[in-house]
Amino acid sequence: MDLETFKASLEMSSPPEGCSLALQALWHQANGDWDTAHERAQADDSKAGAWVHGHLHRVEGDQSNAAYWYRRAGRDVPATSLREELASIVAALE
Repeated sequence: MDLETFKASLEMSSPPEGCSLALQALWHQANGDWDTAHERAQADDSKAGAWVHGHLHRVEGDQSNAAYWYRRAGRDVPATSLREELASIVAALE
């Protein structure tokens, strides 16, 4: 899913069919439901899920927990804005 499609899907009542757990987590977070986003990220045992999990804790402001999840994803904590990182994650998960 590209970023424009992802943004357009935010008007829907639920994530698009067939979205990965990681994309579902991002969708819920973008719609203001951090708890559901966190549940979806925790349920995704992949590196993508860990990346999104790190992003969510970064959104939350829990930098040490975010750093743990970025390490599990094999990534550095980004120096970019949350918005830029969201775009990078969505593009990578297409």
